[in-house]
Amino acid sequence: MNIATEPKLSGKPFDDKPRKRTRPVLWFIIVGILLAALVGGFVWFNMFRDKMIAQFFANMKPPPINVSVATAASETVPNLLTAVGDLAAVHQVNVTSDASGRITDIMFMPGTTVKQGTPLVQLYDAPEQGDLANYKAQVTVAQLSLDRAKQLASRQFGPQATVDQAQAAYDQAQAGVAKTEALIAQKLVRAPFDGDLGVRKVEVGQYLSAGTQIVSLTDLSQLWVNFTVTEKDSGQLKVGQTVRIGVDAYPGKTFEGKITTIEPQIATDTRNIRVQATIANPEHILKPGMFATTTVVLPEKPPVLTVPETAVDYTLYGDSVFVINEKKTDDGKTTLTADRIYVQTGDRINGRAVIIKGLKEGDRVIAVGQLKIQSGAAVAISTDPPPPVPAKPPRY
Repeated sequence: MNIATEPKLSGKPFDDKPRKRTRPVLWFIIVGILLAALVGGFVWFNMFRDKMIAQFFANMKPPPINVSVATAASETVPNLLTAVGDLAAVHQVNVTSDASGRITDIMFMPGTTVKQGTPLVQLYDAPEQGDLANYKAQVTVAQLSLDRAKQLASRQFGPQATVDQAQAAYDQAQAGVAKTEALIAQKLVRAPFDGDLGVRKVEVGQYLSAGTQIVSLTDLSQLWVNFTVTEKDSGQLKVGQTVRIGVDAYPGKTFEGKITTIEPQIATDTRNIRVQATIANPEHILKPGMFATTTVVLPEKPPVLTVPETAVDYTLYGDSVFVINEKKTDDGKTTLTADRIYVQTGDRINGRAVIIKGLKEGDRVIAVGQLKIQSGAAVAISTDPPPPVPAKPPRY
């Protein structure tokens, strides 16, 4: 009988036993343990590294930054009203002739200083001089006729009507003399006031029509400064208040005068009021037409809190300063820190800024060096003096 062909018998020997699959499971367990240990090692290493880095930076603090410090102080600042204006001469004219004629003589040098009544230009006046001689002769004859008529009338040898006629003839001759002298005076152009002459506009031999400009004449001893202020500020102005001006031609130099005129009405289109001040110009260095920065000195206001202008950080988010605060560490040492505080500022005058809100008198603020620090940073007060106010045109 063939055992292999029996339908109920398998082809395996009877002594063979089934084998267990333990080796792959063991490998999976070992690999899992190794992976878990590796991941745990990475996690522990990262935690240990972060802890050491934090500990390192906690112990390694940057050294304090040297800064210049100023103290917020209460002081009285000038109460000023600033505007822009221009200069104008108190006396200025273009010298012209009242009559027409040919120029026979020019009796001035351009650019010189002349007195009132100084002859400037002579026009041809020979016909008028002839008329004057004629009228003077008529005056002489009329005078003799009048004297004879009066003598005859006093002796009752002549009527009073003859005296009246002689008197009228004499008066007419005198009027002719006066008129001719006036015409001759028109032919001699004189300076109407003391001043400085400008550029000559005529030549000898030129026919001069009445009203043609000969030369400009300007009195530079006094000038007007004309400027405008807003309707809001007009209530602070009074005649007699001091005005200081500055011009681009003389930077750093201030000229002083007084308000002499305040326009009684406000312009309806601009809502500004026109103001005029008189400025003495003894050195004749100011010229009409100059652009001027004007400052009206108003009555003083109560003292206000100020700090150096360099201490204020002006940004779109607001104005701020760094205030110096003292803090004590755990070991009892005192450290200085700078904390940013937002403030409300006012006017800036002579390198100092007015603090309306945010500080109190005696607070120490960083005047120089705040651009390189952040709020809460450690600082050290520099022994070097603070730098001077940056050079710039003065605020008048």
